[in-house]
Amino acid sequence: MGFKCNYCWIFYTFSGIKNENDVILHPLRYKMTLSKFVKEKRKAARLTQPELAEKTGVGLRFMRELEQGKKTLRIDKVNQVLGLFGHVMGPVPLDRNEASEEKS
Repeated sequence: MGFKCNYCWIFYTFSGIKNENDVILHPLRYKMTLSKFVKEKRKAARLTQPELAEKTGVGLRFMRELEQGKKTLRIDKVNQVLGLFGHVMGPVPLDRNEASEEKS
């Protein structure tokens, strides 16, 4: 899961889920833009943009816009792509102190 704070996304992954009431979120080690995250994961999987688009069921144009950092994207399609890499984007609590420090 993740949240946007001034062009950065923090991703979380689910672990230890036994049922819907037993969700544990663990922050990952890195903080980066969504576009950079997807591009790095795609390259690590040795996939081209057309191959990733086909595997995830999104259009090539969407893949290119995602990796180029388009500011408005459909979350369901973003999650289709992230799902291939074992991630999902969704709401997480906002750390107000961190957000205000980034604005300064």
